[in-house]
Amino acid sequence: MSGGGAWTAAAVAAVTGGYGLFSRRLASTPLSAPMLFTGLGVLIGPAGLDVIHPERDAGAVRTLVEAALTLVLFADAMTVRRRDLRTGGFLPLRLLALGLPLTIGAGWLLAWPLLPGLTGGELALLAAILAPTDAALGKAAMTSPAVPPLVREGLNVESGLNDGLVLPFFVLFLAAIPGTATSAEGADGVLWRTLLLSTAVGLAVGLTGGRLLPWSQARGWVTGEWRQVFVLAVAVGAYTVATAADGSGFIAAWTAGFAFALGLRQAPPLPADGSGGRAADLTEYLGGLLATLSFLVFGAVLLGPALEELDWRVVTYAVLSLTVVRMVPVVLALAGTGFRWPTAAYIGWFGPRGLASVVFGLLVVEEHVPGIHRLGLVAAATVGLSVVAHGMSAPFLAARYGTWYRAEKARTPELREALVPPEATGPAHPARRRLS
Repeated sequence: MSGGGAWTAAAVAAVTGGYGLFSRRLASTPLSAPMLFTGLGVLIGPAGLDVIHPERDAGAVRTLVEAALTLVLFADAMTVRRRDLRTGGFLPLRLLALGLPLTIGAGWLLAWPLLPGLTGGELALLAAILAPTDAALGKAAMTSPAVPPLVREGLNVESGLNDGLVLPFFVLFLAAIPGTATSAEGADGVLWRTLLLSTAVGLAVGLTGGRLLPWSQARGWVTGEWRQVFVLAVAVGAYTVATAADGSGFIAAWTAGFAFALGLRQAPPLPADGSGGRAADLTEYLGGLLATLSFLVFGAVLLGPALEELDWRVVTYAVLSLTVVRMVPVVLALAGTGFRWPTAAYIGWFGPRGLASVVFGLLVVEEHVPGIHRLGLVAAATVGLSVVAHGMSAPFLAARYGTWYRAEKARTPELREALVPPEATGPAHPARRRLS
């Protein structure tokens, strides 16, 4: 390892270990892990101490963020079941099927007057980059017991699926921009390799792994520890096979998560093996750690340099992206559901932009084509603002919304937010495990 790389690794280790030492104390403050890691990233990046440099450490940075998104996509897909899309009167389904496309469209339309000089394809790509949400940035909003379970689960399922659903849009919009590596394949190549082939690879690898694990465990051939390692290997395998075939490793990892969970559910139940954890624990914890470190990289590589180039157009679009672009589509998607306006406002506000937007932004910046630098600048400003705004507001607004909910429920026993759908009486939704 070179001298610069060694200092980079040492800085990352110091930040991670230091946060770990005070993690319980910090958990009781408004400062979230993404906020602290992003701020420390700015400090040790080119805008500060220059320990992490985007050109010198480009390879390591890309490996880190791609690994983080791969594991998060796989783990999130594993936890989602078909009945989750019907939770709370199809709340997640509405947010994904109606709210997500409307969010991309609104982001594209509002970018036209604010970001002159960019083409329609570049603006569409920006809208796709900033469409997916990240529950980690507003974790209190989705874990607070004051918030009704219906709303918590709706936001949780939406956040777990929308980054994967945005991937096809991102790939297609990137391919439409001349000069990018993806555009060289043409529309047919992108449709075949990136979407269809990657999906097929993910389904094949995931379903095979989901069948092999219970088969081996039924015979007592796998230990509890290696069972978790096997799950990690399936996620990495799906990504690498699709990448080797010039497809999208992210799409393959996402679909592999669904297929793997399906294979496990179709297998006969097995007695506990004394391992003391779920099969996906290692994948989820490692993905959460890498996702947290990605915010350190984001602060150093994207946000720090972007702070020196901000202008009113970029800041205005960032504000609109977190408010109008998210909240208006949510209100439209929830029309006719019977939810009260405080619920629509709460769900609309808690659409923080995080890991997926960071990874997409870094991948786009590496393309080095006209207009891409501006896209990276806007994405960095939006995610940076989201890290602070959603991280700081989550505990306060969760408490305020919970107070309103309790009072309204006392006045209106049949309140829509308080209803429990029949499918929610089954087994509890498996909680996603993330580092706080």
